[in-house]
Amino acid sequence: MKRYWIYIWGITFLFAACNSNRQKQRQNDTPSSGTIYISVDESFKPVIEQEIEVYHSSYPETNIVASYKSEADCFRDLQKDSTRMIIVARGLTKDETSYYEGKLYFQPQFSIMAYDAVAVIVNIHNPDSVFTLADLKNILSGKKNIMAVMDGRNATSTVRYLKDSLLKGGNFGSNVVAAKGSKAVVDVISKDEHAIGLVGLSWVGDVYEPEQQANLKKIRLGLVECTTCEEKDMYAKPSQATITYAQYPLTRPLYYILKENATALGTGFTNFMTMERGQLIFRRACLVPNKMSFNQRFSKIKEQE
Repeated sequence: MKRYWIYIWGITFLFAACNSNRQKQRQNDTPSSGTIYISVDESFKPVIEQEIEVYHSSYPETNIVASYKSEADCFRDLQKDSTRMIIVARGLTKDETSYYEGKLYFQPQFSIMAYDAVAVIVNIHNPDSVFTLADLKNILSGKKNIMAVMDGRNATSTVRYLKDSLLKGGNFGSNVVAAKGSKAVVDVISKDEHAIGLVGLSWVGDVYEPEQQANLKKIRLGLVECTTCEEKDMYAKPSQATITYAQYPLTRPLYYILKENATALGTGFTNFMTMERGQLIFRRACLVPNKMSFNQRFSKIKEQE
């Protein structure tokens, strides 16, 4: 009998200690304090690193631990208790939303924060930097034997986007090769005068990032056929302007997906990215902010004589 009561007392003590730890974690988890783990599509790494750096400088008691990986791995992480948020290139389908609500007992929140582009890059010495959509389709399907380098083979957002938009679900040709991430794609193209690469604009379009500016001495952005332009034979490079005016055809959204039922650090970071300061960071990185418009306004001021 004595052992029985010792056992009951031990279980009660452990339960109380665990409950106390959970309560302490909840108290420390606010928009300005605490630790969260997020998974981010690797093709958005440069701009999200900037968002996190500025958030940490504003709220020193926060710790956002980001893992950069393929889109498919990000969605797998969303099913884990340890991952509070993912940042990817698509939202949730109705079936996925129902699954998370029914099986994982939370209502996911998701929305578009900005717009990005898949940039076609070539070596600075490559004479061919102008592509129609048919050209790109023929290269990716293997009908045109030019090596195409991508940030993965099966599970990245770039792979999924190009399969859906250009190949309409078809398979890549044997000339399509996978590098180990977006930086590796840039490195390969900087040394190969005949291949093309496909990467997120966040890796090659930031005019304020010294490494990217150095890379532009070795590579250049390809021009892609504008399918919405009224004039024929118009081509566009990926940029804020060509994305905004739908002139560059290979554009895609940047989503957050958050599983948080209370106002905590995940909500705080999401609000930051979707409000003025966070949106300005997207703009500075040459992406197109979705939540806020930063139009220039000009006025005439009459000077006093």
